[in-house]
Amino acid sequence: MWWLTDMPRHSALRSLARLSIATSLLAILAGCGFQLRGAPPVSAALQPLAVDCSSPVPETLCLSVREQLKLGEINLVDVAQADYILRLGNFEEDRRATAITAQAAAAEYTLRHSVVLEVVGADRIPIVASTRLSSSESYRYDETNVLAKQREEETLRQQLNDRLAQQVLFRLAPLTSERIDAIRAEYNRTQDADAPATGKP
Repeated sequence: MWWLTDMPRHSALRSLARLSIATSLLAILAGCGFQLRGAPPVSAALQPLAVDCSSPVPETLCLSVREQLKLGEINLVDVAQADYILRLGNFEEDRRATAITAQAAAAEYTLRHSVVLEVVGADRIPIVASTRLSSSESYRYDETNVLAKQREEETLRQQLNDRLAQQVLFRLAPLTSERIDAIRAEYNRTQDADAPATGKP
């Protein structure tokens, strides 16, 4: 009857194993949440902020940027109500073969996304000048399993857009009140220096 005396022990071990698995899953989920919030915090000085995406910027990229900003508790508004406008435009996608098989077929592709970012104040003073951000990833291509590779490519596209969104936040992170005031002061000094002298013969 030794198996009867061992039953509570086995039951306890099973419960412990379930608890361990549940804890691991929670840790993984928490880790994913942390990754989503992994971009640096954006200063409240940029509030209220509008995100203006022009064609052909993918909607998924715009949504990713907005979600990241909302996670950082940035107040997002329409362009007409914003003190600052984050503009995303000139999106480009490039897909090219980077490795060839002996049969002259593509064995590997590199997918590259890029977008131009700029930030302007409601007074039209540029806070961040036009800057192109880019992200790329390579993947193996198997012509015998095209459907699976197409799904993999779509997943990569979303990952590249998420990376671009994080790069956008990295560009916004240093824009504290002090930094913005310094940018405005420098801009006004430059404008005054470039303005033609008036009232002189």
